[in-house]
Amino acid sequence: MASTITPATQHASPQRMSDAVRVLASDAFEGRAPGTKGEQMTIAWLVEQLKSLGLEPGGPGGSWTQPVPLVRTQIGSATMQIEKPSTTTALVQERDIYVSTLKPVDSVAITKAPMVFVGYGVTAPERGWDDFKNVDLHGKVAIFLVNDPDFEATAGDDAFGKFGGRRMTFYGRWTYKYEEAARRGAIGALIIHNTAGAGYGWETVTAPHGENYDIVQRGENARVPLQGWLSNEAANRLFASAGLDLDKLRVEARSTKFKPVALNNLTFSASLAVSHSSVASQNVLAKITGAKRPDEVVMYGAHWDAYGRETAVPYAIRPGANDDGLGVAGLLEIARAFKAAPRPERTVVFGFWSAEERGLLGSETYATNPVFPVAKTVANITLDILQTAGPARDVMLVGQGQNDLEQSLAAAASRQGRTVTPEALPERGLFYRADHFSLAKRGVPTLLFMAISGAPDLIDGGRAKGNTWLQAYMACYHQACDSWSSDWDLRGAAADVDLALDVGRGLATSSRWPKWSADSEFTAIRARSRGIQ
Repeated sequence: MASTITPATQHASPQRMSDAVRVLASDAFEGRAPGTKGEQMTIAWLVEQLKSLGLEPGGPGGSWTQPVPLVRTQIGSATMQIEKPSTTTALVQERDIYVSTLKPVDSVAITKAPMVFVGYGVTAPERGWDDFKNVDLHGKVAIFLVNDPDFEATAGDDAFGKFGGRRMTFYGRWTYKYEEAARRGAIGALIIHNTAGAGYGWETVTAPHGENYDIVQRGENARVPLQGWLSNEAANRLFASAGLDLDKLRVEARSTKFKPVALNNLTFSASLAVSHSSVASQNVLAKITGAKRPDEVVMYGAHWDAYGRETAVPYAIRPGANDDGLGVAGLLEIARAFKAAPRPERTVVFGFWSAEERGLLGSETYATNPVFPVAKTVANITLDILQTAGPARDVMLVGQGQNDLEQSLAAAASRQGRTVTPEALPERGLFYRADHFSLAKRGVPTLLFMAISGAPDLIDGGRAKGNTWLQAYMACYHQACDSWSSDWDLRGAAADVDLALDVGRGLATSSRWPKWSADSEFTAIRARSRGIQ
């Protein structure tokens, strides 16, 4: 008989969590896309659950919700091509290239735009790094490598160790690259895909099928007209047709001496039909008001949205059962446990965010217009994908070394007879890919529970069986098969939810303020927000 690790006190119920996800991931909820009937049903269901638990509304003006005004765009017909003086080569959407736009326009037209390879597209003065070397990108299409300059670096490369090694920094995120291209006046930005560098396969890149969302009123020049990805195969052909060796350029891009390289004699053209609409979405916010220091807030978060209906053939609903229906279920269990205990000293807030899958847009809306001031927000603890393979000896830590909440996690895990394992796949940049990041970049210390950061060491089967679970789940990441299953063993997920409860309860019932590490990029931001010199 396999041994088990049983927490001294178990609060989260695997059965209740399963029951909640079975509802949220049902066909009736249509994949919980923002601005749809599925959102309406999700918001109504969440508010009903929160009311039944006895929580208070935590939104602006005493409401349960916070408006998240979005713009939705959808690419329709798309023609793209690479032109040489004597030949034209078509690029097929979702096979060779994948593009979308965040601009609410009727069409995107690019005619014979020059293309420039900008390496990793990083400007980091604090690390002595500048890939752009004052290149003029106005009217051009910028082509980037995925991830950080040291992702594939070896000893002897200038980039070696400058960006955390295999651990992705924010400079490696696709959002940073697109925003940097926009700041420099590019009309297009394309990232060369490879699975290791991106952390996911081509099928995940193409999963939105030309659909995109953005927050309303970001500013006219905040986005490039066309953004997307080149498949690795298409990129190799493209560079070869320009007489360039992409593999050689990858090596050169690891040097501080790298300069942007024009793809001479090649131009890029595109004609895209675009539909766009305004989407009125909502975050759901609930709270338990603190008894002694109600102005100080411990915040929990999870995102309620998923990808909705599959727009391509064959038709399917992408229900987001684990990502992040299971996180939502976990937050409800934490709320239940807090309500069953004496009132905490600090206020505990539960944020159920919209549009995480569209770029952390719900949490970003909140962080831009916080109901509870970030200077008084003690910490944010986020649940986003939990493992469904049973009890584990360990819990995965995302973002090791960022702040001292990881010591709190280690102590809580020890009380369960478990250990903490640093993320095994830091190149995926998970610390920058979940809703906690919207609060982190405003200086709020954060802790993220995300099971895809490595294979769990399962009680039954060890890390080998944990890796089997991880690989199977990643095959369903953002796909229709991320669905509820009666075969789930949620004992491990419930134990992780209890860890999140334990860490947050320690903050909610004390006067402790967690701190960022001295070398974290968020330390100075926190000091400024709290008025600390």
